Amino acid sequence: MNSQILKSFFYSLSVLCGTIIGVGIFGLPYIALKVGFPIMLIYFFILGTLVALIHYFFAEISLETPDLKRFPGFVEFHFGKSWARLAFFCAILGILGSNLAYLIVGGEFLKELFQPFFGQGETFWVIIYFLLGSIFIFFDISLIKRVEFFGLIGFFFVLFLIFFENFKKINPINFSFSFNVSQIFLPYGAILFSLWGADLIPEVEEMLGQKKFLLKKIVPLSILISALVYLFFIYLVLGISGPKTSENSLSGLNEVLGGGIVSLTLIFGILTTFTSFIALSLNLKKIFWYDLKLRKNFAFILSSFPALFLYFLGIKNFISVIGFVGSVMLAINGIFILAMKIKTQNSTLNTQKFRTENLKNRIEKILIFLLIFVLILGIFYEIFYFFKKIL
Repeated sequence: MNSQILKSFFYSLSVLCGTIIGVGIFGLPYIALKVGFPIMLIYFFILGTLVALIHYFFAEISLETPDLKRFPGFVEFHFGKSWARLAFFCAILGILGSNLAYLIVGGEFLKELFQPFFGQGETFWVIIYFLLGSIFIFFDISLIKRVEFFGLIGFFFVLFLIFFENFKKINPINFSFSFNVSQIFLPYGAILFSLWGADLIPEVEEMLGQKKFLLKKIVPLSILISALVYLFFIYLVLGISGPKTSENSLSGLNEVLGGGIVSLTLIFGILTTFTSFIALSLNLKKIFWYDLKLRKNFAFILSSFPALFLYFLGIKNFISVIGFVGSVMLAINGIFILAMKIKTQNSTLNTQKFRTENLKNRIEKILIFLLIFVLILGIFYEIFYFFKKIL
């Protein structure tokens, strides 16, 4: 690869990885505490493979579909306006749920970092977080690329700094295999949410310009890198915090470590949530702008303010939010992607080129139907679990 291709490759990879590695990471050590580290490894292997396949299929679809579309636009192109309405509804709820989680945790981290100097309560810092993000959302992807790239560099720097400074505090006993059977499905929605980045694939395709051939290499690599980072973070936080591991990871970690590490971990939290908040909000803005043909500024308002409104309604439990978004909203998106793959696959089977590949396509189709079945089961379980909690 020449220098221009390498630059495009790593910038695009950083955008996708930086979006995937978001707020979901902070709930994973606590979930590992509940179900056991070995169970988390199994979940990551199975769901990581599932998510990588779905994302790879969507990358193929994106390359075969006309540009300047976002997810509902893809569904409309392949299935018509009726199905596009459902896809639009799910995409909106999914991204809004994700951004709500970013606001909740990002505001908490800003408060912990700056409250000793400036005071103010959590709501004030949520508003500051929101306003800073909105500045970047208002502008184009060129700003997002820089924020995403340097945010990811900062993320890895802080993570490894914590590891090397506190390696001796990692206790192997904290990885013991013990869990509550009633919690066995707890990781499903959170891990699916944490590994999901399909919404950004069309954005990455646009960023690549004339180098779109890199997309199918970037997508699976981004899932692999993200999964390894998550497992390393679980190992680090759970190993150090043990039974004191908190729902947002950093509170429990800071309770154990204390000192200057508090500021470093909070900066780490702000970096990872802020970059994803910007990128997904921009994607939502372009759904309104490209697919619904709304005015650019109105699209900006609709993509930014609803998450803040939901926060003021009192929806502030981020683990519940990411679990529901992952198990239901993102799973529905996954089913749409797999259905689009089947449709494009069927259309290519009619050409002479693909007549000799019938066996391969049949195997692939069986795999796709298996993935759809898993996602549907997860949706029904999450809905059942949700109503069980509120009744």
